[in-house]
Amino acid sequence: MDLKLIKNLLDLISESDVNEVSIEEGDFKLKVKKQSEAAPAVHYQASVPQQAAAPQASAPAPDNKPEAAKAESKPAGDVVKSPIVGTYYEAPSPDSDPFITVGQRIEKGQTLCIIEAMKIMNEIEAEISGTVEKILVDNASPVEFDQPLFIIKKD
Repeated sequence: MDLKLIKNLLDLISESDVNEVSIEEGDFKLKVKKQSEAAPAVHYQASVPQQAAAPQASAPAPDNKPEAAKAESKPAGDVVKSPIVGTYYEAPSPDSDPFITVGQRIEKGQTLCIIEAMKIMNEIEAEISGTVEKILVDNASPVEFDQPLFIIKKD
């Protein structure tokens, strides 16, 4: 697909009331999604087939690390994953404190974040009690279904 054509499409979409568009032409895929009013910007994502991409260097070397080193890369706790596709928000409003912070003790049923999907704010609640070990996503970023959001260490 021609870059001029892509730019023209992006300009048309940004000026229209359309919030999301996906275009597929053979192996070429283009997905354009406008963010919510809380974070006004346009997010662009394109996928280019391997043949059209720049030539790659040699393939990566096989992973010869011992099993103990591989085990260390596993998270130390339970991973909380996104139940839906949407936009992740760490607080109820831009001027509010985040629902949770790293090191904070949480209780089962406590709100962890909000994921906005189709203009609906979905509160994501903790299914376990424990301590927040790590927050894996940035505020106002898009998340996919089953994407890891947090690591919680059970008590």
